[in-house]
Amino acid sequence: MFEYTAVHWVTFLSAAVLLNLSPGPDIAFILGQTLRNGRRQGFAGMFGIWTGAALHVAMAALGLSAILATSALAFSIVKWLGAAYLIWLGIGMLLSRGDSFISDSQSGSSNTHSIFWQGVLVSALNPKVAIFFLAFLPQFVVEGSGSVGAQLFLHGSLIIVVAAFIEPPLVMAGSRLGAYLKRNRRVGLWLDRGLGALFVTLGARLAVSSK
Repeated sequence: MFEYTAVHWVTFLSAAVLLNLSPGPDIAFILGQTLRNGRRQGFAGMFGIWTGAALHVAMAALGLSAILATSALAFSIVKWLGAAYLIWLGIGMLLSRGDSFISDSQSGSSNTHSIFWQGVLVSALNPKVAIFFLAFLPQFVVEGSGSVGAQLFLHGSLIIVVAAFIEPPLVMAGSRLGAYLKRNRRVGLWLDRGLGALFVTLGARLAVSSK
């Protein structure tokens, strides 16, 4: 079970690294929370994103992602929920006055929990991620190396493991930049607006996307 060649692993891990380096709502959310709220909240957002990704992996392994791929109604429902949520987050940042960069009042555990669940929703409500896993993971299923579901779950989980080597350094670097921004309200204000515009754009792109 789970017997693969060296070529298989090199190909898969290379693809997993490129996947985790590609920009998208997940990376934008993690870096945005790190810059606005600090290292602790950045890691909370990161763990939330990973949890949402784990849900997509489980769905792919169980075959539930196929529902999103074949049902236009299911895809549209999840797509519009995800788009609305991203736009809602973006509008909140656009309406901010940059206070998140100069105040530590939101550094409590309640804010950390809130950011974690925001990350879960950002990832889980993106149907493009579910369909990507459904299209990407089966390419690495090898006959005779275990059940299809088990192989899908293994490779999907390893994508998250690869993220564990890539995203924490981004959070650390982002927290240092965020510490600098806390000393400059004007820069913080415009970065809040820039992040807000980015999230609104990502939400709009998701809203107009098709399978």
